[in-house]
Amino acid sequence: MEKTTTFFDGFDGARLALHEMGTGRPVILLHGLFSSAEINWIKFGTAAQLAAAGFRCLMPDLRAHGQSAAPHAAEAYPSDVLARDAQALVTHLGLVDFDLVGFSLGARTAARSVIAAPPLQRLTPRRLVLAGMGLEGLAGWNQRLAFFRDVIDRFGTIRHGDPAYLSQQFLKSSGIDRAAVRQLLGAMEDTDPQALAAITMPTLVLCGDQDNDNGSADNLAAALPNAWRATIPGTHMGCVTRPELGAELVSFLTASA
Repeated sequence: MEKTTTFFDGFDGARLALHEMGTGRPVILLHGLFSSAEINWIKFGTAAQLAAAGFRCLMPDLRAHGQSAAPHAAEAYPSDVLARDAQALVTHLGLVDFDLVGFSLGARTAARSVIAAPPLQRLTPRRLVLAGMGLEGLAGWNQRLAFFRDVIDRFGTIRHGDPAYLSQQFLKSSGIDRAAVRQLLGAMEDTDPQALAAITMPTLVLCGDQDNDNGSADNLAAALPNAWRATIPGTHMGCVTRPELGAELVSFLTASA
């Protein structure tokens, strides 16, 4: 399946990459931290599965990731910057009826985009998928923030056996601008669990059976008013390589009820 790449302006005019695959119903796919659209959605065939099922996959590289701009200035990273960029993408494409899928950082961004308060404009997808995410990953971001800042600050010195080792290796393989992504980490806010009541559209909470990186997916599903829970094989980073990820997305996004 052929992929095309274009660019659009983020909320502040930053040049952000958008990868597309397939035609049909629009679905925005937001990747995880230290990753990219290529790694999260394209490389292991998830986007191709969705495209074959009749979806137009819209896969931005988030700010400071992939082929997108990675500014270092503090003003490029206001609170909820990724939600602001998601709104800029929807406006750029003129989308009205679409679905929204996020994995890990992408799931956090998707949730924040749906519950956004002024001056941000809320996104209103028909269906929402929060993958690789638990309630604590939304409500307890400060703990995760400290972990990832430590990975960046100790980059190149973390040894095998350290809990941060796999994240360091993933960061190394992706070639992310560490100074830019460190700025990005500070732009994220904790989410009050009560605010999740605003996520009223049908929502799939999807995690690997060995994935507890962002807390309890069961607790997240229980906190949402209209949620389904699904489990696929794999760890937090491993489950994106599995065909079951795409299969679950297709099943949920094509369901009639």
